[in-house]
Amino acid sequence: MNGEPRKFHDASPVYFATAQRTAIACVAGVTCGAVLTPLLAPVILGIVGFGAAGPVAGTIAAGVQAGIGNVAAGSLFALAQSVAMGGGVPAAITALGAGIAGAGAGAAIGAVAP
Repeated sequence: MNGEPRKFHDASPVYFATAQRTAIACVAGVTCGAVLTPLLAPVILGIVGFGAAGPVAGTIAAGVQAGIGNVAAGSLFALAQSVAMGGGVPAAITALGAGIAGAGAGAAIGAVAP
């Protein structure tokens, strides 16, 4: 080695095993996130107070709406209310959920790998 950069074929087998496990975890996380985001988003929105008929009185959603005042069409609040009322979860939100799950799974495996 003598101060020369390591060549690809000199890398440790443990490094490749760790990289492989991390990549698999990322793919699994992205897949799970893409599947679960449309299922869990309406449930989570319901927990914070977005209901089928509008924000439920006395909840976080009602407090946010009171702070916003007139809700603009196309805003994040309007999107959340639309999803809670039975509208579909936009592809961008599904992709965001998938990316977060994939990154989290990859980071978790990378953190515990040897």
